[in-house]
Amino acid sequence: MEGFVQFLEQLDSFIWGVPMMVLLFGTHLFLTVRTGFIQRKTFTGIKLSVTRDDDAPGDVSQFQALTTALASTIGTGNIVGVGTAIFMGGPGAVFWCWITGIFGIATKYGESLIAVKYRVRTPDGKMQGGAMYALERGLNMKWLGVLFALFAAVASLGIGCGTQINAIAEVIEGNLSFLSIPRIAIGVVGGALTAIVILGGIQSIARVCERLVPFMSIFYVVGCIAILVINYDYLIPAVVAIVKSAFVPQAVAGGLVGRGIIAAAQAGMARGLFSNESGLGSAPLVASAAQTRNPVRQALVSATGTFWDTVVVCLMTGLVLVSTVMKNPAVDMAHIENGGQMTTAAFAQIPVLGPVILVFGIITFAYSTILGWSYYGERCAQYLLGSKAVLVYKLVFVAVVVVSPVVDLNVLWTVADILNALMAIPNLVAVLLLSGVIASETRRYIDHLDDIDRSEIPLVKR
Repeated sequence: MEGFVQFLEQLDSFIWGVPMMVLLFGTHLFLTVRTGFIQRKTFTGIKLSVTRDDDAPGDVSQFQALTTALASTIGTGNIVGVGTAIFMGGPGAVFWCWITGIFGIATKYGESLIAVKYRVRTPDGKMQGGAMYALERGLNMKWLGVLFALFAAVASLGIGCGTQINAIAEVIEGNLSFLSIPRIAIGVVGGALTAIVILGGIQSIARVCERLVPFMSIFYVVGCIAILVINYDYLIPAVVAIVKSAFVPQAVAGGLVGRGIIAAAQAGMARGLFSNESGLGSAPLVASAAQTRNPVRQALVSATGTFWDTVVVCLMTGLVLVSTVMKNPAVDMAHIENGGQMTTAAFAQIPVLGPVILVFGIITFAYSTILGWSYYGERCAQYLLGSKAVLVYKLVFVAVVVVSPVVDLNVLWTVADILNALMAIPNLVAVLLLSGVIASETRRYIDHLDDIDRSEIPLVKR
C-alpha cells in the first residue's frame, strides 16, 4: 500500500508540474485578455444571478444553476483544501490560490459560454451541455469529448463524493468524538440523505441548493470575520507573510514555513482549481441547464461562482488559518501530518466559535458538494451510455458515499488532484480552440444582455 501511495504522489506531482501550471494559468491570462478583462463585469453577473428569466429555454433558473454550481465548488476545498495548500506550500499558497481565482473568473466565463452555446436537448426535454458537447459540436472532436465525460464521471466519485464525505467523518471524529459515531454510520446516513435528493433529478437538487448554499456561505463568512476580529493583532502580519512567502522561502511565526515560489504556486494553484474549478469544466455542466436568453448572460452568472468561492471564501479561510497559527503557539506544526489536522488545530484555538464554524462549515459545504457533483457525473454518464445509465450511476454514487468515510483521506485527496488534471486538459483544449467563438459572442451580447439568441437547440437521442 505504501508503494501505491508513493506512486500516486509521484504521479500527482508530475501532472501538477510546471506544464500544467503554465497551461492553467496561461489560459486564465489569455481569456482575460481575449474577453476584454471580463472580470470587470463581475457585479453585473451578481445582479443577473438574482434576476429570473422564466421565458428563456432551460430547466432551472439562473440563480438555481449558480447555487448548484456553488454547491459543488464551495466544499471542503475551501476549508480543508486551503489548510492542505498551506501545509504543502506555506502561507504563500494562499496568495497563489487567490490569484488563480481572480484570473480564473475569465476561464469560468469562457467555459460556461461555450457550454450554453453548444448545448442540446434530450428526448425527455432536458437541456444537456458541457465540454463534451463543445468539443463534439464546436470542434468535431467527439473522441476528446468522450474522454472528458469519462474523466468527469470518475472524478465525480472522488472530488465530488469520496473526499467530501470523508472530510465530514474526519471533522465529526475530531470535534464530536464524545458522540462515538462509527465512521460507517456517517456513510450510511450521508448516503440516505444524498439518495433522497438526487433521485429527484436536477429540480430536486436545485431546490435544495438554492436554500442551503446562501445560508451556509453567509454563516461561514460571518464566522470567519468574527475570528479575524479576534485575531486583529496578527491580521496584518498574516497578510505580509502570505505575500512574502509566495515568492521567497522563509520562516514564519507560529512554525509556518514559506517554501518558495514553485512549491507555493503548485500547492496554491492545485487547491485553487480544486476549490473554484475554473478550467475544470464542471460548473458548465449545470450552467447549460439554466434558463437564459443568450450564452453571455449565463456565462456572467457562472463566472461569479469563482469570485464567491476563491476571492471571498478561500481568502477568508487562508487569513483565519495563518493568523490563528501565528497567534497561538499551541498549534504545534512539527507534529501535524496533513492539512486537515492543521485546519482542525487552528480552529480549535478559537473558543466556542472556532469548532462550531469548522464542524458546521465542513458538514454543510461537503454535503452540498456531493449534491452538485452527483448531477455533473449523471450528465457525463448519460453522454457516455445514454439515459439508461443515469439510475445505475446514481446508485453507484450513493454506494461511494456510504463506504468512503473508512478510506484514507490523503489518498483520496491525491487521487482527486490527478482526476482534476485529467478533466481539465480536454476542457482547456475546448476553451482555447473556441476562444474566437467566446470573443465574438461576448462582443455580440455584452452590451445587449437582454437580446435573445434564436439559434436552434438540436435534439439528441441520449
